[in-house]
Amino acid sequence: MRTSNKMTSGLKDIAAIVLREFNTISRSYAILLVLVGGIFVYGLLYNYMYEPNLIRNAPIAVVDKSHSALSREYTRLIDAAPQVKVYCNADNFFAAKELLKKGEVIGIIYIPEDFDTRVNRGEESAFIMYGSTDAFLYYLAMQESSAGAMMALNERYRPNMLVFLPQQDAVQITQAKAIGVSGTALYNHTEGYGSYLIPAVLTVIIFQTLLMVIGMISGGERHSGSILTFPGVGLSFARMSRIVAGKTFVYCMLYAVFSLFLLGLMPVVFSLPDIGHKYEIVMLMIPYLLATSFFGLAASVFYTDSEAPLLMIAFFSVGLIFLSGVSYPLELMPWYWKAAHFVFPAAPGTLAFVKINSMGASIADIEREYITLWVQCGVYFVLACLAYRYNIKRQKRGATDLPQP
Repeated sequence: MRTSNKMTSGLKDIAAIVLREFNTISRSYAILLVLVGGIFVYGLLYNYMYEPNLIRNAPIAVVDKSHSALSREYTRLIDAAPQVKVYCNADNFFAAKELLKKGEVIGIIYIPEDFDTRVNRGEESAFIMYGSTDAFLYYLAMQESSAGAMMALNERYRPNMLVFLPQQDAVQITQAKAIGVSGTALYNHTEGYGSYLIPAVLTVIIFQTLLMVIGMISGGERHSGSILTFPGVGLSFARMSRIVAGKTFVYCMLYAVFSLFLLGLMPVVFSLPDIGHKYEIVMLMIPYLLATSFFGLAASVFYTDSEAPLLMIAFFSVGLIFLSGVSYPLELMPWYWKAAHFVFPAAPGTLAFVKINSMGASIADIEREYITLWVQCGVYFVLACLAYRYNIKRQKRGATDLPQP
């Protein structure tokens, strides 16, 4: 009977905390702004910026001041590249600049007057490239096409340049055999930048915004003193676990919907990789959201007000993607970065999601990341309970030290 009463009392406390947390979120415009802006606007904006993914036949203007056979050949090679198409050969740079302002071209390639002369003297020739920032990938398309054309042109004229080299170097170059390299990128055969980057970014957005929300609520509780009004009495571990469980339930329910938007809808709308089994993605998100919630609650000891988390968390996205091992191989990292990989839930969670979603892996294939997330759940749950015990104890001590009227 006593056990039943304790369980009923515990469930009532958790239900009260859940209602209190929902009420706090719904009444705070700052938290709602982070949720709406961070999840919906940030998710859409990031996808929109990389929306072209693969740039094909983007119009560019070429300003050819050299008027030589070499510059015309270079222009033809650029036009033959799949990324861009030469829209026009402008008479001068100012005319090309007007086309760029009107949006008729996405960039300008300026070939100087001494382009041919410098090559004939055996010197490095230069060209100038101007790009639009309407989409991040326009500049990349221009760079790839111009660099590829320059490499092709360099292969044709390199034998003629041997006269400018010392005799011993010329012999070595003529005897060297050319090596042809061809390949296809695994799991990203189109080599699209968005399809490579965005899946990792989406999981980091979930981690960052959830930490911001938890930090803003926790910092507000400590600043206002409302942390002392949680249901229950005392500093027992059972009471702390009810607080953590109630708060985590709210966060996981909200972010289950947000995850459906980011990881379910966005790949369909923007044609991102989406070959993973939905059941396995759901099974991954359960420990990922739990570990992130517990991690945020454990870090509440560092939040003194509701504004601090925005400054502490907002600028870590690049570092988190690096730690995940998506942008840089985990095997090549120093030991301390490998250790940091197992500290933040975003790192194994992002790597596991990319493996499932973009590479078609199963739960068995992400065994290390999956176990890591569940271990983090256990460790950070205990730390979250201890953190709230510390916060409440500190708040009580501060209230006691205040002068009595």
